[in-house]
Amino acid sequence: MTEITDDLPAILLREEHAGWKAILEGRGGEHYARAMTRDGLMIVEGASIGRADVAGSFAGTVPWDAYEIHEPAIIRLGDHAGIVAYRAVAKRGDERVELRMATTYVYGGGSWRVALHQQSPA
Repeated sequence: MTEITDDLPAILLREEHAGWKAILEGRGGEHYARAMTRDGLMIVEGASIGRADVAGSFAGTVPWDAYEIHEPAIIRLGDHAGIVAYRAVAKRGDERVELRMATTYVYGGGSWRVALHQQSPA
């Protein structure tokens, strides 16, 4: 059994970077369809997207070119869960957006899973 340790900030930030890397590579939908819990949700401006629909929500979108994570905070939730909250800056061509993001991770079945991801304009 894996416990949350002092490595939790590094572990959860690594998971968050993995999601961003997949988005930059045009694999965001595939990544989150695999990484989300069965009943996980992704809440974005104007929509709440379940795991079954997350891959389609990324289809046809132009991937971001770059991202930055600023002001990360890690909140521990018991022994097998945690939240990463931060301000993100994403860039695509001349477009630049700032977002407030929070991802709730739970550990189970040998890996960290996204139970809830929420983002809103900063």
